[in-house]
Amino acid sequence: MRGPNRQAHRWGKTKGKIGFHGGLVEIERPRLRGFDGKERALPSWEAAVAEDWLGKWAMNQMLINVSTRKFRRSVRLPEGDVPSPAGSGLSKSAVSRRFVALSTAHMKKWLASDLSELDLLVIQIDGIHMDEDMTLVAAIGVDAKGDKHPLGLAEGATESAATVQALVENLIERGLDPMVPRLFIIDGSKALSKAIRRNFGRDAAIQRCQIHKARNIQERLPKSLHASVRRVLRQVWELDDADKAEKLLRNLARRLERDWSGVAGSILEGIEEILTVTRLGLPDQLRRSLACTNMIENVMGTVRRVCRNVKRWNSPSMAMRWTAAAMQEAAKGFRRLKAHKQLPLLRKALLERQAKFASSNRVAQTAEPA
Repeated sequence: MRGPNRQAHRWGKTKGKIGFHGGLVEIERPRLRGFDGKERALPSWEAAVAEDWLGKWAMNQMLINVSTRKFRRSVRLPEGDVPSPAGSGLSKSAVSRRFVALSTAHMKKWLASDLSELDLLVIQIDGIHMDEDMTLVAAIGVDAKGDKHPLGLAEGATESAATVQALVENLIERGLDPMVPRLFIIDGSKALSKAIRRNFGRDAAIQRCQIHKARNIQERLPKSLHASVRRVLRQVWELDDADKAEKLLRNLARRLERDWSGVAGSILEGIEEILTVTRLGLPDQLRRSLACTNMIENVMGTVRRVCRNVKRWNSPSMAMRWTAAAMQEAAKGFRRLKAHKQLPLLRKALLERQAKFASSNRVAQTAEPA
């Protein structure tokens, strides 16, 4: 800028490379020379170079399943006006390096983000098997407004209590208050239930996915029994009275006890956690939304789609990077919970449940010395 405060003047031109349309292009830029005789950096050029356009292009293309081998073709037409010579940053190795760098940075930022400002009422936790000896456990939260948030991710060899514990500890370290009553929705894994009760109290409200439960029951029975069992289970899920629903489940187990004792035991296993949303007295629409793990299952579907070009997982950190990027991609399409207007009723029910169990525990502790 001309004026009395000017500190440099133009000093010819030079060539430099800048990110454009997925790769590097060579352009001319002016040079600046200070009145002290030393070359000065051009602020506009420094800002343009600092902006990681190439990393963003690589990330975007990889998330929509463009392979590194086809990246050049996806951003530059062979007969187009923008050339793609060697050194333009369009090789598969260059694209891979940029994706690794940016996805790692995004994952670290996400896994260190503050959760204390989120008024979470619901948390869904589920695992996804990436390889024979590699499982990731993820968490999705729903706040009081009905908005959904990807919360965290942890790796392990199996969906064990230790893996879930690592995830939960990360959430608590980032500001998730374990004293606030919430509804936890899981697929029925005992490891998940164990870790939740260890960190959020033995009286934590846990809802097992009713869809998973019904599917597991039917898969163990012959087709001739599918229709009748499905009819009973549908009736159970739709009942407002938890005691009547439990009675129907026990009657179903009793009917199957003689010929299918294992299935009967499966029906009764975790029966309290299957009917948690019913015992909370939630309205029909909200109860249907919170009786299954569909929210996190949809996220896992996005993870599988994004990762389908990966042929081999070299390490758990690689799987973490890809899955974290896919979960952030899925979050772009999150919609508010359908029954979000009824969430105040969930908060009220959880507080009443917490107070009830706290009162029962005090009575039990008082009675022990006597």
